[in-house]
Amino acid sequence: MNAVSKSERTAFFSLSRLPHPGMRILKSAAAIILCYFVSFLRGDAGIVFYSQLAALWCIQMYTATTFKNAYQRMIGTIIGALFGLLFLLVRGQILTAEILEAKPFWLQVLNAAVISAMIILVLYTTVLIKKKQASYFSCVVFLSIVVNHAGDLNPYLFVWNRFLDTVVGILIGLLVNTFTLPRKRRKDILFVSGLDGTLLDEKDTLSDFSRVELNRMLDDGANFTISTMRTPASLLEPMRDVRLRLPVIVMDGAALYDIQEKRYLKKFTLTAGETGELLALAQSQGLMCFTNVILQDAMVIYYQETEEAVHGELISKLRRSPLRNYVCGNPPEHAEAVYLMLLYPKKVIRDFYKILEQGGYTRRFKILCYDSTNYPGCAYIKIYNREATREHMLTELENMIGIDQTVTFGSIPGKYDVVVEGDLNRVVRVLRKRYEPVAFGMHREGN
Repeated sequence: MNAVSKSERTAFFSLSRLPHPGMRILKSAAAIILCYFVSFLRGDAGIVFYSQLAALWCIQMYTATTFKNAYQRMIGTIIGALFGLLFLLVRGQILTAEILEAKPFWLQVLNAAVISAMIILVLYTTVLIKKKQASYFSCVVFLSIVVNHAGDLNPYLFVWNRFLDTVVGILIGLLVNTFTLPRKRRKDILFVSGLDGTLLDEKDTLSDFSRVELNRMLDDGANFTISTMRTPASLLEPMRDVRLRLPVIVMDGAALYDIQEKRYLKKFTLTAGETGELLALAQSQGLMCFTNVILQDAMVIYYQETEEAVHGELISKLRRSPLRNYVCGNPPEHAEAVYLMLLYPKKVIRDFYKILEQGGYTRRFKILCYDSTNYPGCAYIKIYNREATREHMLTELENMIGIDQTVTFGSIPGKYDVVVEGDLNRVVRVLRKRYEPVAFGMHREGN
């Protein structure tokens, strides 16, 4: 057996990692073949090309966009066809058949001038009826009639077939794009997913497949939310195109944030006394804490100037978000921190963690210590209220929305119902199977 070369193995693995064709691609192919089929049934009376264009325009990622595009295409076709028909009727009344057949140069110049002037009427009509989105299609239909087919033996028949071709394409596009198997919608289940290493890749990116399918199910009423260590600002940046409806669990369970209302519904904070005690301990070691405080639903981060370059880099990068407010100075004495954060070289962090451990703080508070991926050679310590856990906040959310059946997604084996390892589309694939299982012979929920 011949050995496989390194270049051949590389090529094979590269091909195996290519994305699978999405449903939009497959639906487009189905729409094209259906247009051919209808054209055969019509005895090739129309031009299948125009049906196919209309159908492809209606094949969109979301159902709402499909209907919107179909409506635009239909309005544009009607306007363009009416003005095209008007052009043919007027020209037929003014010019004789001999002149039309001879096509003198002056006639070509006149046609060009009249057609150009009528484009103004076509576009202005879309403005008058407040359908400016249909202006492009109106022009396309009008020009296809008066430029390409005005010399046909029966141009009026073309106008009719052009309109009918578009209607056929729109109907096929709508049919293909909205067709689904009968499914049962499990709106009695709350689906909760982590973010890093679960939905987002190392570049903080959500795949197109996950974004489109998530939005489709969210629009359909799926109870889906996020549970993450991130703050709302850090969560919303990569998830800005996902239409989340439910509150999200943020800061590792320290708070429950309502994205729609932009307010914190629940939070576990350190008391003012505990906040002051921990800040004094850090200051006694010459360390600076970022003190995260929620004031009237706004996140305020207090800090002091230091000689650590990494602190300046972090502040410069993160303060750009309108959801973060950095204030140089000490927090108010009555401030109750959601959490305290230290960012220093790893040895400094390890030494301070030992001090916290020896002082019994690791028993009194929830303390996380981990290496930084954004700042090599550095590590974090984050100090929370002991009750600030994702599990506690999930219980709060379940009680709030009245759902007690939950499916969780995460990357830690044994901690989550569905473990995600490597395939960052797995959350959405499993969500799709559990939220909308095929239910042959059953009535669709909500219909």
